[in-house]
Amino acid sequence: MSMNWDSGFIAALGIEFTETSATRIVATMPITAAILQPHGFVHGGATIALLESVASAGAEQSVDLALERPFGIDVHVRHRKSGVSGTLTGVAELDRVERSKQYWRVTAFDDAGDVVSDGVIVTKIVSLARLAEKEREREAAKDAR
Repeated sequence: MSMNWDSGFIAALGIEFTETSATRIVATMPITAAILQPHGFVHGGATIALLESVASAGAEQSVDLALERPFGIDVHVRHRKSGVSGTLTGVAELDRVERSKQYWRVTAFDDAGDVVSDGVIVTKIVSLARLAEKEREREAAKDAR
């Protein structure tokens, strides 16, 4: 079972996945006016969105979506170079797994192969039962007000 990665925010950014496995995900994102900051360079948030998308897609490869969901819980990314045109390629490689957490090494490259941004994104696998329990707790707290 797989989520639809061709809609919503992913589609709005133009992200296309080109490689998917349990340990490596690759996707591209065109540099368009929609992802530029006011001074004409790629907005760092757009690059982080690309990197979190590849890490999340990687985490999804190892879960049973009938029972659980992956969530990005920690993002540490440093920007090294600004992009202005062309395409960014995002790569996520699984570094390690600690219980329900996965640590992904992420890198965004420009068309010249230079590193634009890199870092680590941590994902956590949460059971649907736990998500339902948290929703019941939120509803009970709302009703108590």
